[in-house]
This record gives sequence, C-alpha cells and structure tokens, in this order.
Amino acid sequence: MTFPGGHFLGVEDCSRQEWRRLLQLAGALKRGETRLSTPGAPKVLGLLFSKPSTRTRVSFAVAMARLGGQTLDLPPDSTQVGRGEPIADTARVLSGYVDALAVRTFAQEDLEAYAQASAVPVINALSDVEHPCQVIADFLTLQECFSHLDGLTMAYIGDGNNVAHSLLLAAALLGVHLRVATPRRYGPDPAVVQRAQRLSQGRCTVTVLHDPVEACRGAQAVYTDVWSSMGQEAAAQQRRHDFAGYCLNGKLLAQAARDAVVLHCLPAHRGEEISSEVLEGPASRVFLQAENRLYGQQALLALLLDLA
Repeated sequence: MTFPGGHFLGVEDCSRQEWRRLLQLAGALKRGETRLSTPGAPKVLGLLFSKPSTRTRVSFAVAMARLGGQTLDLPPDSTQVGRGEPIADTARVLSGYVDALAVRTFAQEDLEAYAQASAVPVINALSDVEHPCQVIADFLTLQECFSHLDGLTMAYIGDGNNVAHSLLLAAALLGVHLRVATPRRYGPDPAVVQRAQRLSQGRCTVTVLHDPVEACRGAQAVYTDVWSSMGQEAAAQQRRHDFAGYCLNGKLLAQAARDAVVLHCLPAHRGEEISSEVLEGPASRVFLQAENRLYGQQALLALLLDLA
C-alpha cells in the first residue's frame, strides 16, 4: 500500500485498486467535484531537481498551492548534497522540515537512497528508469477521451526509455493493451517487460515490436517521446539516424483507429519523433495531457499526505 504516507518511486508502488482511486480522484479534482485543503499548518513539498523541468516543477507547485500548501525549491547546487553530503544525511535532515520530497534525478538508486532514509513520502519526479507521475496524466487523458480504460489499445513509438517503462507497467495494471515499437537496439529493459507481463494477469497484452506500422494498426492512442532524453545529447545525431521511420506523422497515424488520439509527454522536437501536422492536428491531445499533470499530481499528493 502506498496511501497514505508511503513512497511513490515507481508504478508498482500502487496496486491496481490504488491506481483506479488515484485516477478517479484526479478526474474529480479537475471537474471541481472535490475540493481538498491541508488542515492546520500548510504542508510543504521539497523539490530536489537535478534535471531541468517545466511541466513537473510547475504542476507540483500549483498542485500544492491548490491543496493549501507550498513548495520549497532545493536545487543540488544550492544545497550541501551538491557538495558531497551523503544522500541519506540530506534526506534525514529534510524530512524533519518538509512533509514530502519530490526528487528528479538520474539514477534510480539515488531516489531509493532518499526513500530509505526519509521519514516522509518520497516521489519519483523522474529518474532514468521510470517517470510514474507522467503516466498518471497519460491514463487520466485516455480515461477522459474514451470514458474507460479496460480493453483500449495504445501504441508507443520510439525509444524504450523511462516513459516507456512506466507505460508498460501502468498499462498492465489498468488493463490497457500496449504495443511498444522501437529500433532493435533501443528496446525497453527486458526485466521491465517481464514484470509488466506478470502484472497484466491476463487482463491485457503488452508486447515489444520493431515495426511502428504494426504497432499503430487499429490503436486508439498513439504515443511518442523524444529520441534523445536528457543526458543523451552527445548521441543525438546517431539516434536520429537509427530512428528513421519512427516519426509519428500523418501516414503512420492513418494506421490507427479512426478515433485515435495522439499523446506526447513533451518537450517535442517537431520533424523528428512527431510531425507538426500531427502534433497540431485534430487527433492531438498533447496539451490536454500536459494540463492533466496538474490534476494527477494534486491527487497523488492528497493521497500521500492523507488529505483525501
């Protein structure tokens, strides 16, 4: 069980029932059906971000403000952890001051070290292994578009990265068929794929392919992400070559269902992983998806801090 008071380091920290509760609350908050606030002294969320951020940083800050709390920005270069203080020491000190920590970092091991030493909930705001807060918004968006999740088919086209990992695991728990299409050297971690297949329990299928056309055929949602994530800039030129044919353009989208929607976690490189015509086209729900980061994180914080 994650709620309340637990850590949210990855998709599997929530059960299927908790995921459904999380999405239900996020939708209710967005529709104005539920209003939550922190009783007594305002809750404080510490933001420990080692990577640049727009959507994650702002959505967490606004979410806490709407809950009657506040955020404290703690960039590594302005804290002692940036000068070599052990993560465990930093986590122990900070958890005496704040009510939760959102950590955006490179190594999943660093995130786990914060959680092991912290007395307050630690949230994965992005690591090289997973991006679980992103997929809250992704599946909230699908739920809004189709009124249900069970039995939908999503195609993910591109790099088998942290977003792909979280999509695999969440789709398996929520009963969404997922086809991940990547170039052969860029597939998701096989161990994550195996975990997703176990989590699916026959509710859905999760498969890894190398043909984007086959992945898109008949899908209700087509998702893509940048080909070079943060920290991979030196390999960008090689990746553009290796990902030729994986651009989500009009021709590829035509393989999907007639009512298919397009998703992208942003930032987008138009003309690389997605064409302008698709990103700005009638099937795009990309900016609705970005907006939903706010409601997903507001629901997550409310549940972790026992406000709902």
